[in-house]
Amino acid sequence: MQLLGKQIVLRDWLESDLPVYQSWMSNDHEWKQFDGPYFVMDESKVPERIGRLRQAIAAAEWSNPRQRLPIADRATNAFIGMVSRYWESEETKWLSVGISIYDPAHWSSGRGFETLGLWSDYLLREMPELVRLGLGTWSGNVRMMRLAEKLGFVQEACFRKARIVHGDYYDSLGYGVLREEWEGRYPEGFAAFLQQRGEHA
Repeated sequence: MQLLGKQIVLRDWLESDLPVYQSWMSNDHEWKQFDGPYFVMDESKVPERIGRLRQAIAAAEWSNPRQRLPIADRATNAFIGMVSRYWESEETKWLSVGISIYDPAHWSSGRGFETLGLWSDYLLREMPELVRLGLGTWSGNVRMMRLAEKLGFVQEACFRKARIVHGDYYDSLGYGVLREEWEGRYPEGFAAFLQQRGEHA
C-alpha cells in the first residue's frame, strides 16, 4: 500500500526500515524533546517491537486500515518517521492520529503537512463510520500546533499546566476536525489538493 505525496510516501514496512527505526528509538534524540517528552519511552521493549515488525513483514500481515505506516522520503524511499492511529473512544468512533518525523533535517520542510494530511484523509476514507479525528499535543510543540491548524484541525481543549517538561509547566492541547469540515476543505481528497497546490505554486 502507498499514499504518495510530493516529498514523502506512506507505505508498508520494509526490512531495511528496521535498523533505522531502531536507531531512532531512544529518549536521547531531539525528536523526543517534542513528541511527548513527558512520557519516558521504555527502551528495553524496542527489540521486542522490532521482532514483531520483522514477523509482520515476513508474513505480509497488515491491518486494514493500517494501524501505523512508515514515512519514507519519496526520492530515496528512506525511512524518516511514522504515523499512527488510536482510539480515544471506540464507542463514539473518536479516533486520534499521531505523527513522528525523527530526523530534524526533515522538519519545517512541508513533509509533516503532506504526511498528516494524507494519513488523515486515508483514515476518513477507509473508515466511513468516523465522524471526527483528534490530535493531541502540548504547548511546547509549536510546530505541531501550527501543522494541525494549517490542515484545518481546531483547538478544542486546553488543559492548563498539565504537562511538566524539564521542570517547567506546559498546557496539554486537544485538536479535532469533523468529517464534514475535512471534506469541505478537501472536497476531492487531500492528494488532489496537493497536486493542485503544486500546479498553482
